[in-house]
Amino acid sequence: MAQKKNSKTHNKRDGRPAPVEHKNGKRAEAGPGAADGGPRFSMFTWLVVVALLGVWSSVAVFYFDIVDYDRVLGKLAAYDTDGDGDFDVEDAKVLLEKTSKPEVETPTQRAPEPEEDGPGAEETSAAVPLPPLDDSHFVPDDPTEPGQRYEEEPGSIDTTGVLVEENQPEETEGESGRYQTSSKLSQEAEAEKPPKAEPEPQTGSTRPTESRQAADGAAEKAAEEQKDKAKKKKPKLLNKIDKSIKSEIDAAERLRKKGNLDLALKAFDSLVQQHPLSPRARYGKAQVQDDLADKLRSNDLLQSAINTYGEAAELPDVTSDLLRAALKRRAERQQFLGRMRGSLATLQKLVNAFPDDVGLRNDLGVAHLLLGDNKGAKKVYEEVLAVAPSNGFAKVHYGFILKAENKIAESIPYLREGLESGEPGTDDGRFYFHLGDALQRVGDDSAYQWYERGHQRGHFASVWQRSLYNVEGLKAQPWWTPQETGYVDLVRMLERNWKTIRDEALAVMDRSRGRFLPEEENLREKGEWGQYTLWQQGKRVGNACQGVPKTCALMERFPEATGCKRGQIKFSVMQPGTHVWPHTGPTNCRLRMHLGLVIPAPGCRIRCTDQTREWEEGKVLIFDDSFEHEVWQDADSYRLIFIVDVWHPELSQYQRQTLSPI
Repeated sequence: MAQKKNSKTHNKRDGRPAPVEHKNGKRAEAGPGAADGGPRFSMFTWLVVVALLGVWSSVAVFYFDIVDYDRVLGKLAAYDTDGDGDFDVEDAKVLLEKTSKPEVETPTQRAPEPEEDGPGAEETSAAVPLPPLDDSHFVPDDPTEPGQRYEEEPGSIDTTGVLVEENQPEETEGESGRYQTSSKLSQEAEAEKPPKAEPEPQTGSTRPTESRQAADGAAEKAAEEQKDKAKKKKPKLLNKIDKSIKSEIDAAERLRKKGNLDLALKAFDSLVQQHPLSPRARYGKAQVQDDLADKLRSNDLLQSAINTYGEAAELPDVTSDLLRAALKRRAERQQFLGRMRGSLATLQKLVNAFPDDVGLRNDLGVAHLLLGDNKGAKKVYEEVLAVAPSNGFAKVHYGFILKAENKIAESIPYLREGLESGEPGTDDGRFYFHLGDALQRVGDDSAYQWYERGHQRGHFASVWQRSLYNVEGLKAQPWWTPQETGYVDLVRMLERNWKTIRDEALAVMDRSRGRFLPEEENLREKGEWGQYTLWQQGKRVGNACQGVPKTCALMERFPEATGCKRGQIKFSVMQPGTHVWPHTGPTNCRLRMHLGLVIPAPGCRIRCTDQTREWEEGKVLIFDDSFEHEVWQDADSYRLIFIVDVWHPELSQYQRQTLSPI
């Protein structure tokens, strides 16, 4: 025992340290220099000790959360002088030697997410997304109401994002031009720089220092070019008042980002009360209200956020970047609530404040379309194309408007060139749909090439099936039998009672009573086509059933038809000489039944895809009208049929209840 004890203590005999006994029984003699009183342990031992201390320190710091790593790493990133994505020995050498190397973000690096306004923060706002032209985005106050969900549209502004301000480094007047957002300007500025001298070729062996310098020079040049391309103008969101309370704004913003919304709202509320002229504080309050509205699914809170965004934009000395952000967010949220006129007014303010921004004008045009104001939208897009004649977004929308005005030939080049531009906002199924339709109407077979392109882009299920409001996975075929639909009882009832249904329809065909209204979907090339609708979107139409009470009583027994929110139940009368253009219905969620009531022969026929059929009195034809179909009425007298839309049989009961009406 004594011997072991002595082996673990310093023995002063002969002035030499005793050998160290390890756990494995081996003995390590004193290292070099021991004879003259040098260090008692090897350099390797010290390195191991230091490394272990470092590991345990790191564990302790991480476990007990002693250091805010995001802040530390964010600061160290500024000293990443060699551009390898971290702060290491090479970076320290450069700093100690007082040399500088360009900063560069490699493709594999991810910029740290900004936490507060200040240097190094990035802009996280996005452009205002605009909803489909014919969709309503009103959110019910009752979140349990079927078919409604309170959620962001794809691509909309992230309510958790923080608009931040980056203090720009001081630059000379000549340098500042290199950091504009235009890559063209950056490239031109780079081209104006005198080329760096290439190292002269060496005969024989090249000295390592010279080759390293050449490699460093090439890497530096590449890094500088990459930096110029990636450099973006940072938004300036803080005015003088905001800068004086920046630390308080940052603290409130951190609460918001961490999800402490109640505390964040109190913090921003306090700032607004203390500094009522601070746009950034008011904007932060609006963001918190926006977040709470999303969390609680509250339209009232969302309306409060909309109001507060507007207040922030109205304050004096608001920076242009904050003005833009507040108004764009306000317009988007107004659209989400279905406040289309309010959104239009907000976008008009944006255009007035930034008259040279073509993108804002494009958004304003869409806002007019959302209100059904094609005339106002047309004027906006004419203004855009006057200053930006190659703008693809304006072209497709302008062509869309011309097509709606039945200016078929005029619409084609705008729709085609807009789609060919590939600009954001142009890759939309509606534009492929209307371009192909326009080409078909002028007899241009290239329509199917555009349909194929739309199919390849994922907008159409196939070249033939071009509906835009679909449920994936449903059985798709142009023609159906009663047995395939599962609605055999409905078909049997229609065919057994066809004469009763016919007689009631004939009784209301008196034009003086105005029962049959002209088809208004611009589907006719020529002729007359009238319709008398009983159910629309799963609801009775006014007092229409009073004219045909027996027919309605028969239909009431079949909710697959009367409850079909994506269909209609109606009479259709078509006069001789009528031709209906090839077209498709809006959704694959329904099937369409045609009961023949008065069918003159010959000359009445319907084509669905490449199959053509004729109606028979008292018989039901069933087809999927999401496939292309076309109608001819070349008989000597009128044709009368009864149209009944039913849910696609593969839709679940839940889907039938929650799908939006069409």
